[in-house]
Amino acid sequence: MRINISLLSLIVLMHSLHELALALTPDGLSLLSLKSAVDGGGGDAFSDWNEADSTPCRWTGVTCMNISGDPNPRVVGLSVAGKNLRGYIPSELGRLVYLRRLNLHSNDLYGPIPEPLFNATSLHNLFLYNNNLSGSLPPSICNLPQLQNLDLSKNSLSGPLPDGIRNCKQLQRLVLAVNGFSGDIPAGVWPAMESLVQLDISSNEFTGLIPEQIGELKYLSGTLNLSHNYLSGEIPKSLGNLPVTVSFDLKSNNLSGEIPQTGSFSNQGPTAFLDNPLLCGFPLKKPCEVSPESMSHNTSSASQPKRGSKKGSKKGLSTGLIVLISVADAAGVAIIGIIVVFIHWKKKDCNGCSCTGKITQGSINEKGHKFHCLFPCLGGMSSKGADDSEMEDPEKPGREGSGEGDLVAIDKGFTFELDELLRASAYVLGKSELGIIYKVVLGSGIPVAVRRLGEGGKQRYKEFVAEVQAIGKVKHPNIVRLRAYYWAPNEKLLINDYISNGNLASALRGKNGLPSSSLSWSTRLRIAQGTARGLAYLHECSPRKFIHGNIKPSNILLDFAFQPHISDFGLDRLFTITGNDPSSSGGFIGGALPYLKPVTTEGTNNYQAPEARLPGNKPTQRSDTYSFGIVLLELLTGKFPDLSPAAPTTSLEEPHLVKLVRKGFDIETPLSDMVDPVLLEEVQVQEVLAAFHIAISCTQYDPEGRPRMKNVADNLAKIGT
Repeated sequence: MRINISLLSLIVLMHSLHELALALTPDGLSLLSLKSAVDGGGGDAFSDWNEADSTPCRWTGVTCMNISGDPNPRVVGLSVAGKNLRGYIPSELGRLVYLRRLNLHSNDLYGPIPEPLFNATSLHNLFLYNNNLSGSLPPSICNLPQLQNLDLSKNSLSGPLPDGIRNCKQLQRLVLAVNGFSGDIPAGVWPAMESLVQLDISSNEFTGLIPEQIGELKYLSGTLNLSHNYLSGEIPKSLGNLPVTVSFDLKSNNLSGEIPQTGSFSNQGPTAFLDNPLLCGFPLKKPCEVSPESMSHNTSSASQPKRGSKKGSKKGLSTGLIVLISVADAAGVAIIGIIVVFIHWKKKDCNGCSCTGKITQGSINEKGHKFHCLFPCLGGMSSKGADDSEMEDPEKPGREGSGEGDLVAIDKGFTFELDELLRASAYVLGKSELGIIYKVVLGSGIPVAVRRLGEGGKQRYKEFVAEVQAIGKVKHPNIVRLRAYYWAPNEKLLINDYISNGNLASALRGKNGLPSSSLSWSTRLRIAQGTARGLAYLHECSPRKFIHGNIKPSNILLDFAFQPHISDFGLDRLFTITGNDPSSSGGFIGGALPYLKPVTTEGTNNYQAPEARLPGNKPTQRSDTYSFGIVLLELLTGKFPDLSPAAPTTSLEEPHLVKLVRKGFDIETPLSDMVDPVLLEEVQVQEVLAAFHIAISCTQYDPEGRPRMKNVADNLAKIGT
């Protein structure tokens, strides 16, 4: 009997030990609190969330990662969005100390945001938008040292915006739209939030003035949205200091006064300022009235008799005064004649520049200084909008030979006069097979990039305009924006946004082609993600479904927030129309000096897909994908994609970098031997591995095996979230 009891006890003990071994991890228990907090247990949303499991890592919506020094995988991501869950957010989620992304948007969660949630200090991204959350914004939310994205829009949150938000120093996107926040927008918090690239606090109940300090957000991009509030007073001129790529949305407030005309304000259209009855000035069709004080001053000045005159006097003009007036009239006529003669000779000779646009070497002014013309002899120009119905018919007699031209604004909010362009200071940014590019600083202080296409194409005006208009319709945050163009028989110019921080080639290899350590992993990932989004837009959403055909680091421009902007798309067709080699065109912008030399070690063929190098083959969307994959590999490894020195330009050989990475994965080379050494201390293994796999799929030799850029962009967006 004792033996039987001992055996039974042993069986019970073994069973208990087995259950203990299979006990759910603390992360799993914390997650089950969410299931308990939702009415009815969440139904299908949590159908596989089983407390009998040993780990939550296979549960729907849960992402885990192995953490160094921890025997169990830890929860780093929770995404249960769009499931119509009704309940509250449990404070137990704050125990997930490695949680990086919490995504509970588009449900019916109610109640306040619990303060203990912010004990999860690894949170990078918090997406709780489109729920029914109430209460105030907890000041402790900025105790999260790595918080980058906060979207609480479309809830019922209320109260003032706390000053403590200044502590969100890493925050990149703050979206609080469609809530009930009220009070003044705090002024002193914005200079501390130097990483902010998106600010949307629209559709709330904010009152008071727009803080001038918002103009210090130098990395802001996209739209600054303060619309549908109760903001009053004048628009601060400091907003003009924001990057030129920023769009304003200030409509439906109580703003008053004249709209400033400096800096970024010149980029804005009228919709940015609608429904502010007391606003006036450009671009609204409401001129500002002259103040009554000014009117009364002018009237009184005009009504006062001249000193020394007698009221009611009938005495005529003296003989001396008549002579003086006659001399003044003669002098005025003479001055007008001199001006007319000067303009005539200016057009004819352009101070040493021929009217074909070529520079006459050794042009000397009266002081003995050498100089160059701005854009040589652009005579008879007009400045018009892109849809100007009065645009001259290019087939009218005499147009091709008349030297007349059109400066046409693609973007109605971005206007300037041609003489402003001619007078502007300028620098040569670079010269390549795609023409000379200048940086031109307009009189308003706004810099633009001007590309000189050449002098041909006199008979193909309509084709040129149609092509440029199609390019001008491409509007995406990661694509360089075309703002205007100039056409004349002897000159064609494209005026684009100037992107201020160089290009990816210089950032990766330095201006002298030497390795650079300035790009962190998070920055490289941001560049890859933005470039993929822009290229996917070109392929899928642009009016012409554009194919770029020349994706490489020097065509990926960077702003000061290291957001990428794809340049040089759609140019091949324009060069075919102009019918000449723009890189051989003479001419400089006035006094232009070399500003930034292109990296000469970068070759187009190094990034082209093998099939795209064959004569007669045109680029395709899949060849763009291959080129992007090469750029991504360079971001990951820091290595330049060399071809064999003996390989001809039409070779089907793949870059050595592609072969090296594939071989590394085949023989299981340690990741530390493949990734750029400057990233080793900060890199997240799972993120880099995911990026490598995307790059390898993009660089498949068979074009049909490569993914669409939309899929590439979607997969890259999942990394780091």
